[in-house]
Amino acid sequence: MRIPTQVKRTPQAEGNRELQMATRTQDRDSLGADILTVALIGPDELRRNAIADALVGSQARVTRELTSYPGLDDVPRLLESDYDVVIIELDSDAEHALDLVEAICATSSSVTVMVYSARADSAMLVRCMRAGAREFLSLPIAPGAIEEALVRAMVRRPVDRPAKKALGKLLVFIAAKGGSGVTTVATNFAVVVAQESHQTTLLIDLGLPIGDVALGLGIRAEFSVANALENFNRLDSNFFSKLLSKHSSGLSVLAAPDGYVPIQATVEAVERLLTVARQAFDYVIVDAGSNMGPTSNSLFKEASVVYLVTEVSIPGLRNSNRLIAEFFTPTGFKPEIVLNRFTQRPLGIDEKDIGKALTIPPQWKIPSDYRVASRAQNTASPLALEDSPISRVIRQMARTACGLRDNPEKKKSFSLFGRGL
Repeated sequence: MRIPTQVKRTPQAEGNRELQMATRTQDRDSLGADILTVALIGPDELRRNAIADALVGSQARVTRELTSYPGLDDVPRLLESDYDVVIIELDSDAEHALDLVEAICATSSSVTVMVYSARADSAMLVRCMRAGAREFLSLPIAPGAIEEALVRAMVRRPVDRPAKKALGKLLVFIAAKGGSGVTTVATNFAVVVAQESHQTTLLIDLGLPIGDVALGLGIRAEFSVANALENFNRLDSNFFSKLLSKHSSGLSVLAAPDGYVPIQATVEAVERLLTVARQAFDYVIVDAGSNMGPTSNSLFKEASVVYLVTEVSIPGLRNSNRLIAEFFTPTGFKPEIVLNRFTQRPLGIDEKDIGKALTIPPQWKIPSDYRVASRAQNTASPLALEDSPISRVIRQMARTACGLRDNPEKKKSFSLFGRGL
């Protein structure tokens, strides 16, 4: 079995293309137009990016990119996502690519397979058609070629094909630095979402290699996120469901390992995990901790909201500035800033200093209450299950994320704490 390899792409180029695709897709979805879902397979990064760029603004959306050819045994699992179109590069390994085309066509009669190549070869064109490919795209892509091929794919799509279930909403929490309290905020936020939304909710602990979500909820998990990431090639809904633990609030949890387990999570593994999770749950909340790495863009590019949790301190504000500049400024996507353990008069730092450091106005201010927070941690009882200034702000955050109005019976004064202006 061939394992997809990770390739490096500049954050700005990746972010700009993903932002353009997301914007165009949202516009079309709001108009009720059909969108073709695409799996793009190609070991050569430049050729793969040429196809992806040509698809921007079209009636198709690339929902998965594979950076190497999957094995033939992987085809049934690949097609579980029910793609409308699979586009495969020929040039890196023509023989394996043709075998892959034939295997996909034999497995599914509803998917349209396209191939692309920088070499115009009539003999290869005939072989591709015999294998089952419906379109041959020559690089560089001629104007209008992609659009015409997609129109034909849309016509071939079965009329009675069941509508695809929308993927769950992805909400990501990251910390400006260790010790910012991101796990406490993310965990209590997830509990509130599970309670208030009355929809399926999952919390994933990606604060690797050591995460504290299970400890904060008083859960002893038999399996962990390590099992999912290390076996992502066989990760499906059935396998995934066996890895989860359940909290009394109704929240499902994919915990971090109980012991120290160094995990080299690949982009492909994280993307597969998020896809399977969002297919199964209405809300997927991720505690990403403070370890930003190569997989961070995989989290951010599909997230509805990214919450950047920091304290009002020189190290916290400096790191927040760095993260915003590296991961968000190039794409134009703005995280929601959460000032944790906030006091009205942070020593030596005023509102002007905070605004200058963050470059983005803070949306949320969670008050400092060491006694309440410590009691909750020591008893493994979520703050969200009791009434306190901290829980009120987190509850307001969660209800806003779910599109719920403030509950008049629970609404308190937020003149000092809560949503920032």
